[in-house]
Amino acid sequence: MSLRHDVGQLLLIGLAGTELDAAERAWLRLIRPAGTILFRRNIEEAVQIHALLESVESLISDGPLFHAVDVEGGLVDRLRDLIAPMPAPAVVAATRNRKLYREHGYLIGSELRLLGFNVAFAPVLDLRTTASDEVMRTRVVSGDPKGVIAYAEAFLTGLSKAGALGCGKHFPGLGSSALDSHHATPAIDRTWKELWEEDMLPYRKLHRALPFIMVSHATYPSAFSKPDARPLPASISPFWIDRTLRHKLGFRGLIVSDDMEMGGILHHAPIEEASVAAIAAGTHLIEICKDPALVLAAYEAILSEAEHSRSFRATVEQSAAIVRTHRQKLLRHSTLSPPPRAAELAAMREAVLAFTETVNATTPQAIA
Repeated sequence: MSLRHDVGQLLLIGLAGTELDAAERAWLRLIRPAGTILFRRNIEEAVQIHALLESVESLISDGPLFHAVDVEGGLVDRLRDLIAPMPAPAVVAATRNRKLYREHGYLIGSELRLLGFNVAFAPVLDLRTTASDEVMRTRVVSGDPKGVIAYAEAFLTGLSKAGALGCGKHFPGLGSSALDSHHATPAIDRTWKELWEEDMLPYRKLHRALPFIMVSHATYPSAFSKPDARPLPASISPFWIDRTLRHKLGFRGLIVSDDMEMGGILHHAPIEEASVAAIAAGTHLIEICKDPALVLAAYEAILSEAEHSRSFRATVEQSAAIVRTHRQKLLRHSTLSPPPRAAELAAMREAVLAFTETVNATTPQAIA
């Protein structure tokens, strides 16, 4: 594989609309990313989603791609208007019923596979705290790490049973953040001991069940004995990605950045610098969700650095090989099936509505 193709393997990209335009076709042929992430702007109907994903795969032609979508339920549910609103994680967790946790994952996975996706950027493993109530709201399930583990373990079992891949987020934890990392860089005031024993406990217990782990754009200045005047966001930090997640915790899956267009990282560094730093720190997949100019800027910056630095080139080649290996292993049974029939979509909608009714009946006092 050429260096250009290796760099492309490190990108998970967003698209502009419901179909590819000529410019997108051109840069997709050039970059050949490892996959896509779609948003509400890309989702109109089942046949259209399949056509869009097939168009991408036909341009890249080197095996199945990762096709991701954010479906947690509740506040973050890109499929709610196409199928039916999925209950929020906090609402499902309030039932204290592991069978319903598992069904939550199974239904989300079934929605994804029906529409052609294979990766859900879920579950959220952040702890629920008063500090982050206004930001995370019903996306988080418990302030007790054991409660998070119970929900996520069953959720991931259901997701896998449906044939979809999960992603734990946002490492090492956003549970104490009062800021939204979409707009700013949170500085989380947690000690190393608190983070390791509480925020990172779900990752420590579940890392073998997680195909992907997403790293946050927050900083953690109190985790270090000698605080840094300008601490790095975790998403570009060798300490958090390489030393902690890969080596101390032992994660062997794919490490993916949170969206590199978010203010949480771009307020710290331009996309070119941040992308190179993320790969150098040990990230396997950089997520860039919307702007093609930023996709191209990141791609060219990584390529240029690899052409000028032998050690960075070795990192790029190693990471690209890891991504290819995981694509082959994780997607070996993941083919893009024909678009669902109307009856299949209707049945899926009824299953989600019935599940919602059961959850609400089980916990009438649950969080709205």
